[in-house]
Amino acid sequence: MQLSRDALLRSYRQMKVIREFEERLHTEIMTGEIAGFTHLYCGQEAVAVGVCEHLDNVDKIISTHRGHGHCIAKGCDVPTMMKEIWGSAEGTCKGKGGSMHIADIDQGMLGANGIVGGGAPIAVGAAMAAKMDGQGKVSIAFSGDGACNQGTTFEAMNMAVVTKVPAIFVFENNHYSEHTGVDYAVGTSGDIASRAEAFGMKVWRGNGVDFFSVYETMREVLDYVRAGNGPAAVEFDTERFFGHFEGDPQRYRGEGELDRIREQRDCLKIFREKVTQAKLLDGADLDAVDAEVMSLIEASVEGARAAARPTAEDVLTDVYISY
Repeated sequence: MQLSRDALLRSYRQMKVIREFEERLHTEIMTGEIAGFTHLYCGQEAVAVGVCEHLDNVDKIISTHRGHGHCIAKGCDVPTMMKEIWGSAEGTCKGKGGSMHIADIDQGMLGANGIVGGGAPIAVGAAMAAKMDGQGKVSIAFSGDGACNQGTTFEAMNMAVVTKVPAIFVFENNHYSEHTGVDYAVGTSGDIASRAEAFGMKVWRGNGVDFFSVYETMREVLDYVRAGNGPAAVEFDTERFFGHFEGDPQRYRGEGELDRIREQRDCLKIFREKVTQAKLLDGADLDAVDAEVMSLIEASVEGARAAARPTAEDVLTDVYISY
């Protein structure tokens, strides 16, 4: 399926925004201005964007502790996200969510989640609502290779199959669950998709460092699920450029591993090479996007530093909801 020039530029911009958002956080965290743990998404941008480019605001996603990329790909406002990470009252969640709990219901982003495997049951609940609505909408749970070992994920997949809801389980296999290699930790020889298949759902596999592979794979998955065939799962083989969390020394990495994946498995480099070689876009088009994105990130950081902080009185607001 040939994407239009505008669609290609939009997809590249989304991936570039995620990359530069995360790279800048990597720098800013060293200043001590940002509180709490931060888990960066660099290297996995093609998955978030390749999946979310097919969705609208009514489709729902639930993220992980490594959630900034999913938020941006789903349409969350970048300057407001930056304010949230800085703990500002002007942030996406008024400074109360921080890096691991950004949510924007209006965009169909049900939240990042600090519990490994905690998102899958929420996604099934949202998928049940979508099935009752009957409008062909879906709910997507992003998970990593660590979450595929969690009982919550197993139970959610089983319930999705039993109830035939439009849930999609997207597993981003970046080869490490925190610090443990997938070949050691996942009993099916690192094959996550086969686990989902055992629950009775159809599965797909895709190249998670190639935007076009992700985009086309998700088109097939979504066509299948939106047609009323029940849940599905997809495993994308991808890479994580930084550690599990900021400050992780990554001593579990092999010698030269990070240099190799940044050189050979960078989804932005692969995208640029493919579109320029096919003469779909030229380098000047992409360079212009790069410059615009860098300006956006700089302005977002400046705005976050200057934004108002929560007051003592704010601690008691947004605790309970009144129906």
